[in-house]
Order: sequence, then C-alpha cells, then structure tokens
Amino acid sequence: MRPAPITPAARILAALGLLAATAGAEVPDEGDCPRAGGRSDASAIEDATPTLIREGLTLEYSDLPGLRELIPAEVWSHRNAFFSTGMLMEIGPCHRRYPAADHYSAATARFAARVRLDADGNLRGYLAGTPFPPDSIGADDPAAGAKWAWNLEYRNREAGPRGRFRITDMPSRTGGIQVYTGEFFHLRTSHRADLPDSAFTQPGTEEKLWISGGRFDTPSDARHLAWRQMRPITADQRYSNPDDTFVYTPSMRKVRRAATAWIDGMYTPSFRAGNDWSGGSVATGSNGYAPTGAVSLSSALSHATTEHLAAGFNDLSIRPNAYRWRLLGMREVLAPINGVRPGYPDNPNRNYGTSGLALGSDRWEVRYAVVIEGKTRNREQGFDTLLIYVDHQTHVPLYLITRRNAGLIVDIGIPVHRYSGDVAVYPNPPSADRARVFDPVAAVYYRAADGGSGWRRESYDVRSTAPPRSELREMTTTDTLLRGH
Repeated sequence: MRPAPITPAARILAALGLLAATAGAEVPDEGDCPRAGGRSDASAIEDATPTLIREGLTLEYSDLPGLRELIPAEVWSHRNAFFSTGMLMEIGPCHRRYPAADHYSAATARFAARVRLDADGNLRGYLAGTPFPPDSIGADDPAAGAKWAWNLEYRNREAGPRGRFRITDMPSRTGGIQVYTGEFFHLRTSHRADLPDSAFTQPGTEEKLWISGGRFDTPSDARHLAWRQMRPITADQRYSNPDDTFVYTPSMRKVRRAATAWIDGMYTPSFRAGNDWSGGSVATGSNGYAPTGAVSLSSALSHATTEHLAAGFNDLSIRPNAYRWRLLGMREVLAPINGVRPGYPDNPNRNYGTSGLALGSDRWEVRYAVVIEGKTRNREQGFDTLLIYVDHQTHVPLYLITRRNAGLIVDIGIPVHRYSGDVAVYPNPPSADRARVFDPVAAVYYRAADGGSGWRRESYDVRSTAPPRSELREMTTTDTLLRGH
C-alpha cells in the first residue's frame, strides 16, 4: 500500500517532493522498486511506463534525468558537484530491511515506553535502544520531528567509529586543494545497548555522553595537532551546556582549552591554521575575558588553531534539543547508505571527479526517508535551519542541508555509510551478538554559499566495536595529548 497522495493544502511538501505523513502511510515493501521518473500513475498506459529501477542496474551520467524524483531538489540543483561524466552507478536493493543487533532491539523493547520529551524538546527517561520506535510516532504528533531527531542521534552505533581519516579541503577562489590525514574516534560512553552489565555505560565515564578526539599526521604544518572533546551527560536535558574540549597545539607544545566553547556536533580543530599562522596577536587577561593590556603572539596562534572548524566530523553527532523541529514528510530517495567502493586509506587513489565531491560511482539504494527540519536555537552556527533526510528503518542520515533564514543554501552534505553486517571480516563486540552498525566511511559537502567550494572526508577503515583497554584509557583522558612530543 502506498502513502496517500499529496493534498493541495500540502504544497510545501509537494515542492520538496514529499509524501504527506498521514496515519495510514506505510513504508514500501522490501524489494518494491520505483520506476525511473517516479512512481507511475495507476491510470498510465502500461507501454508508456518508464524503466523499473531494480537491483543490479548500472547507470551512467546520461541516465540521471530518470533519477530526478529520487534525489532531493537541493542536490539535483547542484548535481554536477555530486555526479560526474564517466560515472557508473550501481543500484542496490530497494527498501532492504537491515537486521539490527539483538541487544539494541531488546533494549528498545524494554525501555522505549519510559522515554519522553519535555516542553523544550529535552530527552527524559532514556537508557538504551531506539528512544521512539517509528510505529509510536503519530503523524499528527507536534513533537514528531524532535522524536525523529533523537532517533537519529541514538541510532545503534555500538562503541562508535574509530580509524584513519583523510580530509580534502577545496577552496573556491584562492589557494589550492589541501589534504589532511590522521586518526580519529567517536567513543559512545553512555546509553550503550552492548554494555548491559554496566548499566549501559562505559565504566569510569559516568558523567559523559560521549568522548571524541583525534590527531593529525599530515601535512607538516598540522602534524601532531590533537584534541579531546567530552560531552556532559546533562546535555540531553540542557542544550546550552558546553563540552569540555582540549587541544594540543604543536607550536606551543601545550594543551589548551578550545577557543570555541559550544559546539553542536563533533569538534574539529582549525587544521587550516596549523603551525603556519601569521594572524597577529590578541590581548590576554588573568580571567580570560577582560584584557589587561598584555599582548601574546602565541595566544593568538593558540586561539586560531583551537577554534572549531565545521569541516570534518561535525555531522557525526548533533544536539537534537538545540533545534525546534518539525516533520515535513516522507519520500523515497536514492542514497549511498551501504557503499561498496572503497576510498582512503583502503584505496587512496579513488577518483571523485573534477569537483572532488562526486559519489556517483558507487552503490546507491532506494530508501524511505523521513524529512525533518530544525530551526537552530544557537544563531552563531552560521546557518538558521538544518534539513535532514533520516532513513526510516535504520535512522541513518542520508542527506543534510543547511540554510539561512532567507532560504539561501549554505551547505549540502551526503554521508556514505557501510553496513558492518556485510563486511566479511569484522571484529565481534563483547557480547555474542554481531555488531550491526552503519560505519560512517565518507562524507562530501558542497558549500553552495561559498561560490561552489567543498570538502570531503574519507575513513574507510573505521570500525565501531569496543576498543582494547589500552586504547580506551588513552581515549578517555587528556593526558595522552602530550605524549610523543
């Protein structure tokens, strides 16, 4: 059964290609594929219906017009950045039902009934699993958008991804392409369904929601730049609570608190500043706010390097309660939710087209997406609204688009994931159940508001199972930021 057609009252949904989120709407059946050009009308002549989109089909750049109805309008408007001539897209399964980890499903069944949102959209009573099972979210629920945002944030990620990364920064007007490599991790320390014997919490980290960090290896002016970010467990009840973020600045050989106090997602130090920064000096004072007249060149460098740069890992996490959400609707989309073509470090020479952002040569699947829009409560983020296409079954982000109030698009992002259940050799979690997570192996972002620049992150060797104890100790402290220097 197909969702109800769009009514005249839902013109905004029609403009976005969305289906009305009615109570009778049903997710398409597994294997139910649409046709190129969109779902054919029931009255259409059989001989006139377009080609069926089916698993195993390979498409070239010239075939893109037939996929228009399956691609968000913002992405389609800038398709030359994300798709390139010479591409060969493989169509994966339509609406595949990916198996979830048993311990995550069990936690959902056990605890979902106790979870609620308060009047400000803060999460209450949550322990583990999916906070709000999809069948419990009513179409007329005014909090539906916020509930889907919390489902996105607390999708099953086991211990969180860790591995090597390569960030390719492509400025629009001045300067050449810059490539940065290193290692990162995003350790989930609370609400872990794979840690039931420890109250779903990593021992020794009871006051933290998660801890992230990393270190740059190349180029030389960013080498040894390292960081730790610790999100307090109170952030789910008060979005304004800042993280504890510390950065090792190689030029100063010191660990300093990050200059950016509040961050929505995962922190990334300003690697563009690196060690080769000549921005002058800043006044400093004993309390850190009121200057006393002293001038410090090193403080200026430290400040520039430790500012947050929303180009790298910011999309790996959000603060759902930092937005006012609304559910726009649901629609079928094509997305690289389970890519098969590797990039760095497994394949460092992968071609991403002339734009450096082209993902067309990979496996794309037909998915059913929940489209939510959040208006930020923090106006210092550089955008006013965040639009996210959330996969209905897995709660994985498929597309992310930011805008300013006037409607001007700031960024368009396409994450690439890989389902661990399809990886032949994948480490087992502490429990007997297999890890069934979607590892964030890549992401491309097009800066529409910046003249067409962009950046790409690759991390195709990431794994999300629990790290060894020796690595765990290093991840959960800032002391290791100084080691080896």
